[in-house]
Parts: sequence; C-alpha cells; structure tokens
Amino acid sequence: MEDFMTDKQFTTILEMVKMILEGCKDLDEANEKVDKLLESQKAENQKANKK
Repeated sequence: MEDFMTDKQFTTILEMVKMILEGCKDLDEANEKVDKLLESQKAENQKANKK
C-alpha cells in the first residue's frame, strides 16, 4: 500500500515548520526545538501504546 500526503497535510506540516522556525536565532536552536517536539511525540505514543 502506498501512502500519499494530501495537499492539506503538506500545508499543515509546512505551517508547523514555520512556527518552529519563528523566533529561532540559528539552526542549532531550530534543531533543539524539533528534537524536543519529537521526544514529546515519542513519549506520547509510547504512553498511548501501553494502554
């Protein structure tokens, strides 16, 4: 089965990236924000899978 992203999903992802990058002074700060979001999402997924 092939997975395709809809235009709406793609637009949503780009809007989220824009929000992350706003206010970042440099690439390192942007990377830190993304890493924190990924860790948070991973923890949330693990919590949901335990139920």
